[in-house]
Amino acid sequence: MRMSAKRIIIGITGASGAPLALELLRQLKDVPIETHVILSESGELTLSHECGLDREGLAGCCTQLYDNRDYGAGPASGSFQTLGMVIIPCSMKTLAGVASGYCDNLLLRAADVTMKERRLLVLVPRECPLSPLHLRNLTTISELGADIIPPVPAYYNHPKTIEDVNRQIAQKVLSRFGLGAVPEWTGN
Repeated sequence: MRMSAKRIIIGITGASGAPLALELLRQLKDVPIETHVILSESGELTLSHECGLDREGLAGCCTQLYDNRDYGAGPASGSFQTLGMVIIPCSMKTLAGVASGYCDNLLLRAADVTMKERRLLVLVPRECPLSPLHLRNLTTISELGADIIPPVPAYYNHPKTIEDVNRQIAQKVLSRFGLGAVPEWTGN
C-alpha cells in the first residue's frame, strides 16, 4: 500500500439494508481513505429497489467499484493492502460462503483473503428470525475472528429517523476500524 493511502473493502450483498452501505460510504467521504466496493448481483438489485441507485450511481460514491465476477481484481490478493473489509449488509448466502471458505466470486475471495491475512473482517448480517443454521454460521465466523455487528438500533441516543439509526450503525462499524466513534453512553 502506498504510504499515504489507506484502503477499506466494502462488500454489498442482496440482503435488505442497502441504505446502511450508502451511509457508511457517506461517512467515509470525510476520512482520508480509499473505498473499494464489491457489489454482488443481488446487492445491485437491492440497491436499486431500496435506494433507487444503479451501479453508475454507486461508482460515484466510492474510490473503486469492482465487478463481482472479476476474480483477478486487487482485493483477491493478500498483497492488496487494506485495513480490512466490511460486508454491509451481509446476506445469509454470503455468510455461508465466508464461513465455509467457498470463494466463487470476488466478494467471497476478498473476505477469505481478509481472514487469511489476519485483517479485520466485519459482517453486518441482515436476517430475521435467525435459524439454527444462521446462528451456527455466525458462531463459526466469529470463532474465526470476524466481528459481527447486527444492525441493531441504540435507543439510548433517542433516534428520531431511520437516517439516525443508519448513522449510528455505520458509526459502530467505523469504530471497529478506528475510523470514527459511537456516541458514548455516560450514564443516566
